[in-house]
Formats: sequence, structure tokens, C-alpha cells
Amino acid sequence: MFKALHIEWLKIRHYRTFWVLSILFIVAVLGINYISFEVKNSISHGRGDVLLGSPFSFPKVWQTITYLSSYVLFIPGLFIITLITNEYSYKTHRQNIIDGWSRATFIKTKLALVFIVASGVTCIVFLNVLLFGLSAGSGISFENIKYLFYFFIQALSYGSVALIIGLLIKRSGLSIAIFFLYSLILENVLKAILNKYGGSSGNYLPLKTTDALIPMPFIGDIFPYQPNITTALIMSGIYLILYYLLANWKFKTADL
Repeated sequence: MFKALHIEWLKIRHYRTFWVLSILFIVAVLGINYISFEVKNSISHGRGDVLLGSPFSFPKVWQTITYLSSYVLFIPGLFIITLITNEYSYKTHRQNIIDGWSRATFIKTKLALVFIVASGVTCIVFLNVLLFGLSAGSGISFENIKYLFYFFIQALSYGSVALIIGLLIKRSGLSIAIFFLYSLILENVLKAILNKYGGSSGNYLPLKTTDALIPMPFIGDIFPYQPNITTALIMSGIYLILYYLLANWKFKTADL
């Protein structure tokens, strides 16, 4: 597996899109949190603290930064889609099999890469938590560090969905369009329909399930709502297993 991952690294280390998307994610996470931080500070002279509390102070900052950063998880998703569709475009997946890789090794390497990407973006968010938490003048507290784990689960989920779409569609542009359509529009529409006619079942769609792990921090003190975290975690685990099984089945049965 380590040899396979090393080969993956050789594929992407000179790949300009990888570096562009990596920098874009770092800038996007820093930017969305900085803007929110400045907006919060600008209204704190009035009644902002009464309404919003201290979302950028420890321990609340764990929830705030992970919630805001989740809005740019589509960027790692774009990288995963580009990576898997490039395999089909340049026939490198076929060459790997000819060179002696099994189909199981190939797809497990891609799944491991999704795990590594999720870990990397989580580390970036962790650094942002420290940056903004300390900038708010509060001492470090790990009381709500669970939200960092929830963000990691979110990143795994978005990356896995991107991988599945790339495997099914195989074409970069169409895969990216479907990924955006599904994550930004279709799930929201399905959630509204299911919640209207099926109770709260719409909250447990694949991406909505992990989104529920980190509720909006800014109005939590005004409208205290806590989703069923245990149920959301169980459902997230089930979905991740299904992603793994689907990815394995698709690539092992596909015509290379």
C-alpha cells in the first residue's frame, strides 16, 4: 500500500491543479473565517456579544471554524474528481493494472488518498482554530475538539461522494457539474421534500447527515437546537461503508 501511495504521489507532485486547489482551499478557509471574524468584531461594539456570544473564543471556536470551513469542502472534492477522471482520460488506471496492480489495490489506493486528503484539510482547519481562537484573546481549550473530528467525517464524506461520481461518470467536466448539482442543489431539494412528507428523514441524506454534525454556532444560544449526534454518526459510518463497497464493486466490475 505504501508503495502504491508513493506512486500516487509521483503522479500528483508536479500536477499544477493539485497545488492550485491546495492553495485555493487554504486561502478560502482563511478568508471565510477572517471575514466572519471581522464582521463579528465590527458588531461587538453594539449588542453583538449579546446576540452572538463569543464564537471565536475557546471553546466555542472549535464549532465556529469547522462550521464555516465546511462550506469550502467542495474544493477537495474537485481535486478527488479531477484525479480519478484523469486516470480514465490518460488511461493510467489501465497501465497500473498492466504493470501488476490488482483492481483491489488500485481502488484501495484511491480510497486511502481520500482519507489522506481529508486528514490534510482537517489539519489546515485545526491551525485556523488555533489562529482565530488565540486572536480572540482566549486561552487554548480542547473542550469542543470533537467538532474537529466531525469535520474530518464531513471531509471524508464529501471526498467519497466525489470519488464515486468520478468513478461512475469518468469525464471531468460532467463529474464536476454533477457533484455541484448534487451537493448544492439536489440534496437541499430532496431534504425539503422528504422533511415535508416524511418527518425528518431528509436530514439523513448522505451529505446532510454529516452536515448535521456541526450545527450553526452563531445562533445556537438564541435557538438552542442540537441534532441527534449519535444517530448522525451512525448514519455517517454506514454511508462511508457503502461508499467503500460501491467504489470496490464499480471498479472491479468495470470494463477497463
